[in-house]
Amino acid sequence: MIHSQPNRIGLTSRQTLLLVFAGASLWFLAAVLLRIIAPMGALEGTMRGVSYALVIPGTYPFVLLTKWLVALRDDQMAIGIAVATTTALLIDGIVVAWFPAVYGGHLPQVTNCTAIILWGAGVALLLGFFINKGEYK
Repeated sequence: MIHSQPNRIGLTSRQTLLLVFAGASLWFLAAVLLRIIAPMGALEGTMRGVSYALVIPGTYPFVLLTKWLVALRDDQMAIGIAVATTTALLIDGIVVAWFPAVYGGHLPQVTNCTAIILWGAGVALLLGFFINKGEYK
């Protein structure tokens, strides 16, 4: 049985497992999207700036969806999004090191894809911190 008591980071075991699943799922969606748009030049030249800018409004709904799906309280947003983002970053590191073909296999495309994943992770963390309200109870 999954415990409903908060763990040392203030989340229940259920919330933590759901956040890990959410982080992995969001990484997968981002990887699929990047695999499609990177060969079109979306991460090169002037389009790189456009793509980076679009990550900001594109990440916000996923942060709110994660809050809703995991039933995070306002005071759990920073830590909750940090857990999901950590999961995505760990997967990204493994993919870049051992499975770069996921991002296309060629160095410029792989580095462009992983760079925007890093940017998206930073955006998600900032949103989690800004949305976080109150103190942990």
